[in-house]
Amino acid sequence: MSDKSFLGWPFFEDHHRHLAETLDQWAQEHMEVLTEHEHEDLDGTCVKLVRALGSSGFAGYAVPASGGGNLEKLDVRSLCIIRETLARHNALADFAFAMQGLGSGPISLFGTAQQQEKYLQAVAAGEKMSAFGLSEPNAGSDVAAMKCSAVRDGDDWILNGCKTWISNAGIADFYTVFARTDASGGAKGISCFIVDADTAGLEVTERIDLVAPHPLGTLEFNDCRISDAQRVGDEGRGFGIAMATLDVFRSTVAAAALGMARRALDETLDYTASREIFGGKLDDLQLVQAKIGEMALGVDASALLVYRAAWTKDCAADRVTREAAMAKYHATETAQQVVDTAVQLHGGKGVTKGYIVESLYRDVRALRIYEGASEVQTTIIARQTRLNHTGA
Repeated sequence: MSDKSFLGWPFFEDHHRHLAETLDQWAQEHMEVLTEHEHEDLDGTCVKLVRALGSSGFAGYAVPASGGGNLEKLDVRSLCIIRETLARHNALADFAFAMQGLGSGPISLFGTAQQQEKYLQAVAAGEKMSAFGLSEPNAGSDVAAMKCSAVRDGDDWILNGCKTWISNAGIADFYTVFARTDASGGAKGISCFIVDADTAGLEVTERIDLVAPHPLGTLEFNDCRISDAQRVGDEGRGFGIAMATLDVFRSTVAAAALGMARRALDETLDYTASREIFGGKLDDLQLVQAKIGEMALGVDASALLVYRAAWTKDCAADRVTREAAMAKYHATETAQQVVDTAVQLHGGKGVTKGYIVESLYRDVRALRIYEGASEVQTTIIARQTRLNHTGA
């Protein structure tokens, strides 16, 4: 049983504690059946998870009340609790929920009432799946280097170019796509658009297979025509829309890592307490106790950073660039270490398929890369720290 004492911290309100308890119970009752075919039918399992999260009401936390969501605005503490809980139970379930929020995030934050009604209500119900189209082959961490273009043609826009590393590629019902609308380059010439999956000129040209598989692929836009009504926010403000969206959801990546670390610690505590060795139990060994102590310390430190960032975004500041970067960096790097220690203490079982810690070892690795690699986070932390020091 995972340690739940953190829910007593002053970061949370009663409705957060209720959410954590309710979702954990739901996951215990439904997760095994929902994910029983995830290795044979990856896409189908993701669709099934989104539908279930919608019908159970949990996907309603991925959008604001203006789009049919459960709360007035996106509540980062709720998002983090959901991702931590789901990741502790099943990484693919966490992914399915996360993409409902991230893919529709620009619409939640900057969309018109018409856009929110058309897309967000279906996201909350689990009836539509969303995707976030930002990365390109040569524009990942360096978003301002993107080349995918959108050229105005009367009341329409014509998109051309490529997006890759796009989660939910091929199964999403719509994509929030960032494209260059000013050929002069730089961050100021980017705009955001909603592109329905069945739009002529949009094609999924590749599916990318990962060590921990989830739907991921490459999109090609070839004279893809959409109306100006599909533009999100002001023309040329796409970079800010993308960064504001990531500012909300980056802390939730840290929460997912935290959930995986908690599960690794739980599995290790159970295993070392039952594994007989040298006439006693594995957890009788001081060296093992030291490893468990380090794992527990890392988990709690990550939790403090995650929920500080979430509380700050919800209650104290519009932007949490520094806090979210710290949480994302520490929680993902620490989760990798915690899971690696769990594998080591499980011995041969730790690298055997079918064991939880083996799947965690594959699942946790990507979190140090997507939505800003660890090296990017340290740069962000340094820049923000310098700005705070100079008072700029």
